[in-house]
Amino acid sequence: MELTPTAVSEERRWVRDRADVVVPLINETRARLGELFETEVAEVDEPAYCDAVDEVFARGDVAVNIAAYIRILRELDVEGDYPGFIVDEVLGRELAATIAGGEPLRLLAQATFHFADVAVHTDGPAGLDDLDAALAAGFQTRLPGWSWRERDSPFDTVPE
Repeated sequence: MELTPTAVSEERRWVRDRADVVVPLINETRARLGELFETEVAEVDEPAYCDAVDEVFARGDVAVNIAAYIRILRELDVEGDYPGFIVDEVLGRELAATIAGGEPLRLLAQATFHFADVAVHTDGPAGLDDLDAALAAGFQTRLPGWSWRERDSPFDTVPE
């Protein structure tokens, strides 16, 4: 696999074009998490998702890594699937984390990936459902809508 600036741009377009699949997954994941944590979580619409995709792909060092994860997962298939279970989970988890950004969002996206993955079943290669779950987990974590992210942290410190 060779990644060029053109290839990275192609993956950005593919991720944007996947909004009709990923945005409902984001909202389903948020609804399930909101219910479990007894909180309201704002839904995400396609324009917000597409803006977040553009934002993530605007950073070349991040974009090339995201594009690589995507290309691998789009093609990854293992006969009988189970022997390849670990590699597609690792790649999906890392893709979600890379999309979300640094800590603590990185860790939250990894955990959310596994939560989302159990509800995603995409026809095609084995890696494709992990790709959809990773996109949903990464972008749902990155995008606003969680009340704990909308307020100041009680752990913020002010220089003395």
